[in-house]
Amino acid sequence: MVVIGTVHRPHGLKGEVSAELVPGFPGELKAGSKVTWVGGERSRPLTVAAARPHAGRLLVFFEGVEGVDAARELSGGSLCVAEAPPAPPDFYYSHEVAGWSCEDPSGRALGVAAAVEETPAGPLLSLETPEGRTVLVPFVRPLIVEIDRDGRKIVLDLPEGLLDL
Repeated sequence: MVVIGTVHRPHGLKGEVSAELVPGFPGELKAGSKVTWVGGERSRPLTVAAARPHAGRLLVFFEGVEGVDAARELSGGSLCVAEAPPAPPDFYYSHEVAGWSCEDPSGRALGVAAAVEETPAGPLLSLETPEGRTVLVPFVRPLIVEIDRDGRKIVLDLPEGLLDL
């Protein structure tokens, strides 16, 4: 399962929810889209009845979710799909980069990518160093020099001292 978004809270009284897709997600939610809602140990299949943009998020009605109480049960859960749509150039899923080797431009090993974390300030690469520390690196150019999807490798040009923070 691939997480494509998060349900935040009910919107109104009829069962609509506010949801946010993973930033840069190459797909869309529209009427007829099938997703799986996952919250803790629980999950349930859902079909989108309607979706519309609102204040930087989506307002979504799911079939069978009627009323604010039913919508509230979805709050905080993840929206998942069985298979992610193909990623466009320069888009990388967090699960995709996990385990990729990271090195500097000279080929020196910096560690292994654990994930790409979305933050309000932008995406951060979670890097596990050879010393066992976790370092968060802005996942932006020019720090990201090259990404080799086939070779499962990321080349980073980091400012001096970043790995010491």
